Amino acid sequence: MLEALIDRFGDPAVLMMAGAITGVIFGMAAQHSQFCLRAATAEVAEGRFGSRLSIWLIAFSAAVMLVQGAVAFGLLDVSNARQLAATGSMSGAIIGGLMFGAGMILARGCASRLLVLSATGNMRAILTGLVLTLVAQASLRGVLSPARESLTVLWLVEGGEARNMLTQLGLSAGMAAIAAALALLSGLALARRTQVRSSRIFAAAGVGAAVALGWALTYAISQTSFDVVPVSSVTFTGPSTDTLMGLVNAPDLPLGFGVGLVPGVFAGAGLMALLSREIRIERFGPDTPMERYLLGAVLMGFGSMLAGGCAVGAGMSGGSIFAITAWVAVFCMWLGAMATHTLLRRRVALAA
Repeated sequence: MLEALIDRFGDPAVLMMAGAITGVIFGMAAQHSQFCLRAATAEVAEGRFGSRLSIWLIAFSAAVMLVQGAVAFGLLDVSNARQLAATGSMSGAIIGGLMFGAGMILARGCASRLLVLSATGNMRAILTGLVLTLVAQASLRGVLSPARESLTVLWLVEGGEARNMLTQLGLSAGMAAIAAALALLSGLALARRTQVRSSRIFAAAGVGAAVALGWALTYAISQTSFDVVPVSSVTFTGPSTDTLMGLVNAPDLPLGFGVGLVPGVFAGAGLMALLSREIRIERFGPDTPMERYLLGAVLMGFGSMLAGGCAVGAGMSGGSIFAITAWVAVFCMWLGAMATHTLLRRRVALAA
């Protein structure tokens, strides 16, 4: 069937379809589960292990378990994925991760959460997401690219085995899948203890499943196509900038996985918001100052390009294939977010 689709529509169109399917599933699951790394880090920073942490842990563990399980059974090969095969930047992962973590606290959401909230009528998320995308593009190819490149080369790590954390630790894909399954059980136990609804637990697992589906679909297309097709999964900063710049600069938008992913997530989140009657217009106000959100967008835009992806692209997609730079990046996102949340709480307490 896949071969027939490629013969009829071509690789780019089929990749776009795969991205759209993955995006709709991710968007619906993320909206219903209220999946949000920022909220999870805020809970931990306040000394609580609550429902938001359980949702993130379930999503992350499900992604790792499904991806590594597929690798262990020979159903998936991610060795040629950019996060593993290409040269990575440890300095970028550290600095970019810290910046991104601080930014998502200020903007009250990471890149994926902003896209999901945009579909529900949140005007703050729409504006913040646009600024994030523009800064990311400037960091990739524009005026901020020299600064990004100078920070990237401070500490490089070669692609291949040197960038594969499982290889470095001497672990197999099967062992990683078992460890992820145990972490998933811990997340489920925490969710039940904090009285998370069953539908939200299922949706959180759906977020992780969408990441695994992205890897599986792009791998299947790469094995069927006669052309070189990159194996990839869910990420938002890069595809968002490509989509925006394509719409602005060219009459025809080059098709690909990311071009289908971004509108797919928006459509899926919007559909779920409609079904659950959660569509509502939200604007900036006294308790949500615009300058704080814009600063957060700038930090996330530059930080994501430096770290090699956003909280989902680097954190979950890269983390699920055990790219060492991805794990370092998401760890630093946690550190940056928790430190920023703590500082903001202390500032509010002193002002009170």
